[in-house]
Amino acid sequence: MRRLPSSVSSPSSHHLNPITSMSTETNSLVWFRKSLRVHDNPALEHASKGSGSMYPVFVIDPHYMEPDQSAFSPGSSRAGVNRIRFLLESLNDLDSSLKKLGSRLLVLKGEPGDVILRCLQEWKVKRLCFEYDTDPYYQALDFRVKEYASSIGVEVFSPVSHTLFNPTEIIKKNGGKAPLSYQSFLKIAGEPSCVNSELVMSYSSLPPVGDVGSLGVSEVPTLEELGYRDDEQDELTPFRGGESEALKRLRKSISDKAWVANFEKPKGDPSAFLKPATTVLSPYLKKFGCLSSRYFYQCLQRVYKDVKKHSSPPVSLLGQLLWREFFYTTAFGTRNFDKMKGNPICKQIPWKEDHDMLAAWRDGKTGYPWIDAIMIQLLKWGWMHHLARHCVACFLTRGDLFIHWEQGRDVFERLLIDSDWAINNGNWMWLSCSSFFYQALRCFFGGGIQYNRIYSPISFGKKYDPDGKYIKHFLPVLKDMPKQYIYEPWTAPLSVQTKAKCIVGKDYPKPMVMHDEASKECKRKMGEAYALNKKMNGNIGDEDLKDLRRKLENDEESNIRNQRPKLN
Repeated sequence: MRRLPSSVSSPSSHHLNPITSMSTETNSLVWFRKSLRVHDNPALEHASKGSGSMYPVFVIDPHYMEPDQSAFSPGSSRAGVNRIRFLLESLNDLDSSLKKLGSRLLVLKGEPGDVILRCLQEWKVKRLCFEYDTDPYYQALDFRVKEYASSIGVEVFSPVSHTLFNPTEIIKKNGGKAPLSYQSFLKIAGEPSCVNSELVMSYSSLPPVGDVGSLGVSEVPTLEELGYRDDEQDELTPFRGGESEALKRLRKSISDKAWVANFEKPKGDPSAFLKPATTVLSPYLKKFGCLSSRYFYQCLQRVYKDVKKHSSPPVSLLGQLLWREFFYTTAFGTRNFDKMKGNPICKQIPWKEDHDMLAAWRDGKTGYPWIDAIMIQLLKWGWMHHLARHCVACFLTRGDLFIHWEQGRDVFERLLIDSDWAINNGNWMWLSCSSFFYQALRCFFGGGIQYNRIYSPISFGKKYDPDGKYIKHFLPVLKDMPKQYIYEPWTAPLSVQTKAKCIVGKDYPKPMVMHDEASKECKRKMGEAYALNKKMNGNIGDEDLKDLRRKLENDEESNIRNQRPKLN
């Protein structure tokens, strides 16, 4: 990695000059993790006030960033290369913004806790500022850092700014428990404190960086410097990381006031890939905080005030932002939120173990073009429309394959550029009908549908894209398949398959299950699992699950012996 010199660029003019009136003797450190932005960043704002020197730090954790050749896709052991690239672009953009203000981003490498403790010592830091984080990983890390900082007399400022609400306060208002329904959350939460707040969006300058000593400070590395090759993926995500891109996308979205006012989540087109039928702001809001959720909230409120009529939560754009808040709060207040076992709000279901089926789903080789195209888009772009996510999650779990939601969650966690611990786990529990299903499915489909509502891997995509343009883009092997067969290529006569240069079973896989029979079997299994949960009042032990799994497997053997279709 390239080392940085001690000098910094001269400041450029902006709005707020924090170096005023207060003493300029304090050395402060602002630790960037998710809030990779300058606008509305309370940790940065506090660190800059009255500081003689300010050290803006980002720590590269080798476990997160170093290549893992054994992983199923290019990337590290924790993240796909798309998310790593998005992070590096976000860091470069942040560094560029800081340099315009007379500062710069100091990149260090190592275990984050160890690195920050060394920085506090080496740079004689008196004020440590970083955004509060509800993820279990950061909770443990931050406790350790705060304990040490306090022991050596360092002031710690850790504001809640990744979310609109403080999850701790919501849980306290609800009698010490996380609200388990969206509506109850909204009732308890009320309006966020930022509704009338004036957010600090820019600065005229920032305090200079002090002497960095011998800690090995570097510039933001390139992918190649981290050990990745340029040609590791044949198609890269079209979404660029960084605060500048986030604000550009936000401005473009809210400039169309009619679109914002009429937005309703279930009505989007999951097959629209050249121009996605949504804001694509999730990578900037969720994972890396390139866009302030508070600023987004205020922008939406301004649009709503300017129009005569607009959609409302849960389906509106504001409603989507509030779903995010709900999942953050529930995740923070629920033990073992990322697991089925020991999770008090999660149905105990004897999901099937089948690594071959999981791999076929993950790699886009199920034999269902709609499902496979979505998974290939995920592999190549690190993103897909929310309804597309619903389809593949349903297919893996309660719809067709009956495979554990935790295994699907792990694939999404690795590949999505907008992957977020709370939201990813919450969505997988919801889409597998393990939790949140009553309210969520009612919000989007109406009625008490629960696990009986299944996305068809054939008809759902067809109603949006009858010509199969989405499929043909992400599955070029099917580009010459006539549209009447594009969603079910196994039904095409052999002569048609030959002319399309795509023989099912050779050039493209046979369907791994027959949807009608498989979905019927999944519903039966879900029904029995629900009945056991109700009978045991949720107190289901390992042996209970094993017994039910054996029963379901025996029943399946007798009921479904031949799921593969007969091919022409």
